[in-house]
Amino acid sequence: MSDTKVNPYLLLAIGVISVSTSAILVKVSSAPAGVLAFYRLFFTVLLMSPVFFLKYVKELKVITLRDWMFSILAGVFLAFHFILWFESLNYTSVASSTVLVTLQPLFAFIGAYLFFQEKLTGRAIISAVLAVSGSIIISWGDFKISGSALWGDILALVACALVTGYLLFGQTIRKRLSLITYTYLVYAISSVVLFLYVMMRSESLGPYPKEDWVYFLLLAIIPTLLGHSLFNWSLKWLSTSTISMAILFEPIGASILAYWLLAEKVMMTQVVGGLVIIIGVTFFLIEERKLKKMVQKVNEVKKNEELPL
Repeated sequence: MSDTKVNPYLLLAIGVISVSTSAILVKVSSAPAGVLAFYRLFFTVLLMSPVFFLKYVKELKVITLRDWMFSILAGVFLAFHFILWFESLNYTSVASSTVLVTLQPLFAFIGAYLFFQEKLTGRAIISAVLAVSGSIIISWGDFKISGSALWGDILALVACALVTGYLLFGQTIRKRLSLITYTYLVYAISSVVLFLYVMMRSESLGPYPKEDWVYFLLLAIIPTLLGHSLFNWSLKWLSTSTISMAILFEPIGASILAYWLLAEKVMMTQVVGGLVIIIGVTFFLIEERKLKKMVQKVNEVKKNEELPL
């Protein structure tokens, strides 16, 4: 941390606040979910284009056919993550939707276990069950309000699973490409998928009120470029586990903003369920970090044993 003039924890906090605005901007917009998602990524691609074409376009030469296939799959998963998550906000509250999306680390670990044979400890399983029970508490409370609120919760959970697929497909490509090249490529593919989705549903890309165009641009700048860029910058100074835990505060920030800006009331089931999810995922991330350290030590011991005397 002594090598940087800016405190990385401060920028991480700014990143969390930035991504917390996403659900609010979606809520206040009058555009359909697919259109919102398209413009969010389309404007992001436009803003990234000068940097990409000036410094990173040459990296496209090293992309293999397998990388292209995984990038396309990642782009498709990301596109439908945004569609379903934005759609969920039409049915359920900001608090319920954003807190359910924080289950992402659990989906990621399940995916890594199924596809990459990563180990799963007993404590990690208990933490996962605890977090899932929190989502059940939230969904049960929303079900008492209306069936549509429960439907919004289901959409948010599916959106969470989709963004995990996006990350799993992208993790191998990211090892060989720079952050700018990878994100630009996936965002561009996702924009095309979203454009086709909007056309197939015969949804209009315009005209929209002036306020909506401001919301489209803000979605690209604040939660996407500013929020996620600060997370990625922080990776140089902070561990992935630290950043993952910090992201758990997104639903808290989003709920506070929704309370003050949208006058959304927070139910007790959302508070209790949200706390249970945050505690469960926190314990889960701590256990995952311990497991990774243990695996690294074992690998180091094996390497030392294989070294010639």
